[in-house]
Amino acid sequence: MKKVEYLFLRIIVFCFKICPYFCLYIISDIFYITIYYFIAYRKKVVRDNLEQSFKNKTKSELKQIEKQFYKHLCDTTIETIKGFSVKKEKLLKRYHVVNPELANKYFKNNQDVIFLASHYGNWEYGILAMPYYLKHKLVSLYMPMSNKYTEKYGVMVRQRFGMNMVKVQDTKSVFENRDTTPIGVIMAADQSPSNIERAIWINFLNRKTACLHGPEAYSKKTGMPLLYFSINKTKRGYYSVTIESLIDDPINEKPEEITKKYMQRLEQDIINKPQFWLWSHRRWKHKSN
Repeated sequence: MKKVEYLFLRIIVFCFKICPYFCLYIISDIFYITIYYFIAYRKKVVRDNLEQSFKNKTKSELKQIEKQFYKHLCDTTIETIKGFSVKKEKLLKRYHVVNPELANKYFKNNQDVIFLASHYGNWEYGILAMPYYLKHKLVSLYMPMSNKYTEKYGVMVRQRFGMNMVKVQDTKSVFENRDTTPIGVIMAADQSPSNIERAIWINFLNRKTACLHGPEAYSKKTGMPLLYFSINKTKRGYYSVTIESLIDDPINEKPEEITKKYMQRLEQDIINKPQFWLWSHRRWKHKSN
């Protein structure tokens, strides 16, 4: 069964490879109608997340954000599959880093850094495109899949432009086994932590929220500066990234302050354009005591 799923994925990837973008967005529109009006994919989760996060908005406003989110979710899904075969020129035209020089100055100073990302905009394009803009040896952490055929293929595709994909279980080795080339570790730390005992609790979008401890723990241990990826969807299928220096001296930050600053910065982007964040994730499944 696993091989059948993998072969089905390869067929879809091939079909998307020969299909122009305008046709793919027609597919995305049909996909949106299907999952929003008929399947109602995680609609209860999305609706509850939005209602709890934006208590000052009307039902009409929340409904509009909800629909915009599902349209964006469908777009990123087809863009992700298209990304498995996208050419460099097409990719860089659609995913642009505004100020790579800010990050590259750390490279020139022989400094390792942590890039704080999120599930906002199109993170899969970011994995593919970032090695063309940044000089660091880039490492992106990922969750293993149950289908090892699909996982192996996905890792191969994501690494083809220079990204180094590492399982989250091997995060510690990334920080301990560094070589002479400065590394940039990309951590999308906006999801619900699996180890709730080590979670850091932060006020985020009107709720006490369990946050991953990794960025704070590793930055304090290594002294690696933290930079933030602020992603903007400029138009359908096109994204721009502005890199921001978030914390230059993490060792001297107070406990939980690093996580707080990251989540507050992400919150600004979400409040500005909420439709581009991953609302279908069960972000608040853990409750504080």
